[in-house]
Amino acid sequence: MQLNQPSALENALSHLQCVLVARRTRINPEQITWAQYDVLEILRIRGPMMPSIIGETLGMSRSTTSKILRVLKDKQLIEQTARREDRREQTTSLTDNGEEFLACTAKNRREAAEIAASILTLGEQSIFAELCQKVALALQENQSEL
Repeated sequence: MQLNQPSALENALSHLQCVLVARRTRINPEQITWAQYDVLEILRIRGPMMPSIIGETLGMSRSTTSKILRVLKDKQLIEQTARREDRREQTTSLTDNGEEFLACTAKNRREAAEIAASILTLGEQSIFAELCQKVALALQENQSEL
C-alpha cells in the first residue's frame, strides 16, 4: 500500500512553518506558547479587552483563556484591572514588559522580512505578500468551519 506523497505545496508550507517556528523559538526566552502569544498580539492590536472577548476573538474556551491570562500575568506581561462600569469584570491590557516582548518579536519579524526582501524582487515581494494573505485568510475561514 503506497501512502499519498505530499505535494510540492504541502512540503513548502511545512518547511516554511518549521523554519519560522524554529526562528521564533530561538528568540523566545520567556517560553511563551503560541496561544499566549496570540493573546498578547490581540491586546497589542485591539488594546485593553475583557477576558471573555479575548477568548471569543481567539476561539478559546473560558477555562483556556483564564489559564493563559494567569500565566501571562505571572510573567508580568499583562495586567488586569477592575472595570469602572462593573467592578466584578476585569479589563486585560499589556504591561510595559508585554510591550517590550512584542517589540522584540516585531524586530525578529522585520529581520525575516529583510532577509526575504534581499532575495525577492519588489514584484515577487508583492506577490508573496498577497499570496500569504490569501492563504492565511483561507486557513482562518476553514478553521472557523471546524
